[in-house]
Amino acid sequence: MKDSSEAIGFGGLRVLSLESRRADLMEQLIRRHDGDPFVAPSVKEIPFEQHDEVYRWAERLFANDFEMLVLMTGAGLTFLRDILAERYPLERFAEALRKVTIVSRGPKPAAVLHDMGVSARVMVPEPNTWREIVPVIAGRTERRIAIQEYGRANPEFVAAIEELGAEVSAISIYRWALPDDLGPLSEAVRRIAERECDVVLFTTSIQLTHLLEVAAKMGRSAEVRRALAEDLAIGSVGPVMDAALADCGLSPDIVPAHPKMPVLVRTAAEMAASVLARKRRIAVGEKLSAIGT
Repeated sequence: MKDSSEAIGFGGLRVLSLESRRADLMEQLIRRHDGDPFVAPSVKEIPFEQHDEVYRWAERLFANDFEMLVLMTGAGLTFLRDILAERYPLERFAEALRKVTIVSRGPKPAAVLHDMGVSARVMVPEPNTWREIVPVIAGRTERRIAIQEYGRANPEFVAAIEELGAEVSAISIYRWALPDDLGPLSEAVRRIAERECDVVLFTTSIQLTHLLEVAAKMGRSAEVRRALAEDLAIGSVGPVMDAALADCGLSPDIVPAHPKMPVLVRTAAEMAASVLARKRRIAVGEKLSAIGT
């Protein structure tokens, strides 16, 4: 027998996701909540081929040039660990990490640290954006700070830390790119533009960037934006994604209480039907109003 929490689901709604790294899990979650999934990977993470900058950064870490290290992503820390392992013993890197104050943006970097026998001293509270990190650093004394960035630079974050009187050294390990196979993402554009899905879930801002980039190449950008704004239920994992949508003139219809993928899917399953009904009522009302004028 299912409990009451399991009884609430998508009811067969067509749910589109642009998840890449955890595409299989996303599909499982949607199915578990009685949705019909279409998952189109939209992002490829590419480690930088030239590692000289990383090695120079590591030598500074080993020389105790930094008092604090801010880890933004688990993937970035994994790439960093593996790159340094090509030149240095892993324990040397781990020992250097133990000498600095480590700030982890959420649980993923902390999990990679745990595998290395290292602990984060500070865990950034939800929703785990850079804006939550700034007051944490403001309340501490460390001012020689290294930041392990994610797939693109964040000059706003660096500037905010520098305004605290800190010396900031940012290190980028990888970049985000479009996937090699654009077929699934192109199909996602088509399904959104032609309303062949009901719900679209976003878990990171680069998904929206790449969706619109491919839509523009296909000449369907305006259709995609209109469908998202007027006809489909938009699920956003949290504040960073909300801001990315706002920058594109879009508003999320569904935002979970906690910025986690499973919570997003569960919340979307609970809310999607009512969101779609509301949007459709608005659309019908606007059409009737137009006829009346």
